[in-house]
Amino acid sequence: MSHFAKIESGIVTTVIVVEQDIVDTYDGTWVQTSYNTRGNVHYGQDGEPDGGVALRGNYAGIGYIYDADNDVFYIPKPSNSWTLDTDTWSWKSPITYPDDGKLYVWDEDVYQDNNNNGWVLVE
Repeated sequence: MSHFAKIESGIVTTVIVVEQDIVDTYDGTWVQTSYNTRGNVHYGQDGEPDGGVALRGNYAGIGYIYDADNDVFYIPKPSNSWTLDTDTWSWKSPITYPDDGKLYVWDEDVYQDNNNNGWVLVE
């Protein structure tokens, strides 16, 4: 059995586990996705990269974008200032996430006010 994502207007609306011959009988556009692929890397059951073939950038989730031109899945753009890394098919913030062990959230308004800030400490 494999995972398949139903695509409507470039957006994933459903993800199911089914045999290829069954999904071929369904209406609509269905694209296979791999539960073991994220960040354009294939992971083994131990959670470590295993050198396998990454399928379509990321495992599809409901609401994800399906880019048919590049045949990949990725999350919707989280903020206007973020850019899509086409090596990993993941969005990158314009400022690196702080590496101090604390929890932060992105605040686009803070970034737009001062492009040196954007990550806000969660208290």
